[in-house]
Amino acid sequence: MSPFRLACLAYLTVALPGSALGLIWAVMRLSLHEPLGALGILLAFGVAASVVSSAATGQLLSHLSVGMVLVFGTMFSALALAVEAVAPSLWVVACGFVLGGVGFGATDSALNVHAARYFGARQINWMHASYGLGATIGPLLVTVLLNNGMGWRWTIGAMALILAPLAWVFTLTRRSWALPVPALEPATPSTDEGARGPSMAAEHRKPLFGVVLSGLTFAALETGIESGAGIWGYVFLTSGRGLSHVAAGVAVSAYWAMMFVGRAVLGPVAEHVGAARVLASAVVGVPLGAALMLAPFSSFVAVLGLMTIGLAAAPLFPLLTLTTGNRMGVGNITGTTRTVSFQVASSAIGAAALPAGIGIVIGALNAKALAPSLLVLGLVLCAAYGLLSRLARRSAI
Repeated sequence: MSPFRLACLAYLTVALPGSALGLIWAVMRLSLHEPLGALGILLAFGVAASVVSSAATGQLLSHLSVGMVLVFGTMFSALALAVEAVAPSLWVVACGFVLGGVGFGATDSALNVHAARYFGARQINWMHASYGLGATIGPLLVTVLLNNGMGWRWTIGAMALILAPLAWVFTLTRRSWALPVPALEPATPSTDEGARGPSMAAEHRKPLFGVVLSGLTFAALETGIESGAGIWGYVFLTSGRGLSHVAAGVAVSAYWAMMFVGRAVLGPVAEHVGAARVLASAVVGVPLGAALMLAPFSSFVAVLGLMTIGLAAAPLFPLLTLTTGNRMGVGNITGTTRTVSFQVASSAIGAAALPAGIGIVIGALNAKALAPSLLVLGLVLCAAYGLLSRLARRSAI
């Protein structure tokens, strides 16, 4: 099996437990005698572990192959689910979340680093689309298992049994990821900077500002907007715009479907017209969708705005990853690897912190506050991308 197909399989599989967490926790907390809000504690442990793991993977890949990192990452993910399935208390579940965060962070970072080196726009978008497909299947799978009499422990155990063979597949195919690194750096670099030539020396002095901007702003903002719209869209449409529960539920499902469709369709488009053009158009589409949600028109226009955000946000992170090498300098393999890992870690922070912040704003004001919050974040995203583009143009001079 090719690395591309393996990457799609990996993303589809690791998405299953995360997308079904809300359904499982509703049953799990009753068995463990914990309040609904205790899930926030578990998420904090998991996100922290994922951030550390994602950032550390950039260093690990200088010593281990992508294949070996994926073996350990999927093994940790499967072990995490096994621990959660037999956990007698909340704190043992928290240990499972830590293991799961470590496993997912390593897997996510390694896949994106490999994709940034070897995949085209079509492939990297399909890889991320596979995650969206897995996120759609996860809740359906859990609903079927729970409704057929399987308790939450057996349900989590079943997902562990799905992930365990994936670790074995990566073990058998670990050598297929060991593709030769493009010969863009000299095989025996000199310690004398002048001997390496001014262009190579410049590549390794890429400004830290660009790395931080691509990670803490662009990656964190994009995933925060994506998660915030998905998490709070239902509340916005029901309490804020008066939609029925059924209609709002369908609209939120359609939002996630647009994420999948956007990645599947816009990847091939990016290959034909260029990743930079699709990125620029998508970045503009995010605040445009938020403006439609904010406009005092019918609820249909608000739903259209939510769909627009889903479609626009879909290709942003995959194409950001794909174009990292151009921003870092095509010869800076080490810098590209570490920057991609940093972007993955930052995206985990954004996906947790920004929806939490939006929730605070909604609690202080009302459900309609989602639209202006997304509009402000979308405009900041546009500014961050503009700065990134300027840095890339200056580096090319």
